[in-house]
Amino acid sequence: MEYELVFPMHGPSWLGAVLFLGVQLRALWPVAAMEVHTSKEVNAVNGTNLRLKCTFSSSSPISQHLSVTWNFQPEDLGSHELVLYYLQEPYNLPAGRFKERVTWDGNIERNDVSIMIWNLQPTDNGTFTCQVKNPPDANGVIGEVRLRVVQKVHFSEIHFLAVAIVSACVLMIIVVTVVIICRHHRKKAQEKRIEVTGTELKEKESLKVREEKEDSPVED
Repeated sequence: MEYELVFPMHGPSWLGAVLFLGVQLRALWPVAAMEVHTSKEVNAVNGTNLRLKCTFSSSSPISQHLSVTWNFQPEDLGSHELVLYYLQEPYNLPAGRFKERVTWDGNIERNDVSIMIWNLQPTDNGTFTCQVKNPPDANGVIGEVRLRVVQKVHFSEIHFLAVAIVSACVLMIIVVTVVIICRHHRKKAQEKRIEVTGTELKEKESLKVREEKEDSPVED
């Protein structure tokens, strides 16, 4: 026995079926995930200030429940540390390595949740994570930034490097100048030799002509 599934094509029953199907599909469709964008790796000099940029995109309008969590994991893969938390306003840390060294530098209206780190230290080497939640967009990839703090270059090293570069440039200029002068003198000497050789040839030809005239018999 065969059965046929028949949908009524008229009246409120058809509209109800469409609405019911739409609700079921919406329930099966995954909630749009939050997208967070950060730099993969950043290098900075010890003792300077650094802005860690983090932006996001959400399919839902920005709500008052939007939250931002910045965490830090040191290079030795120790435990995660809270750096900054934002919920309607930034909350500074009462203690920890980033106390009074991290400030909010974002703009929620522009989808910017960046932070500023002041007076970088070698102990700041590690990975920073930026997590943004904007209900119902609460899931997504957490942004990561690997920070590498390098030692400050001393003035003596900069001075030595500058002197080395200038010395190399001066030496190159001297070498080029010497080569040009040598080529110029060589060209002049070659032209002089050619001129002397031509003069000698003319003198020899003149002498030969005179000798021929002297050797020829004089007609009576």
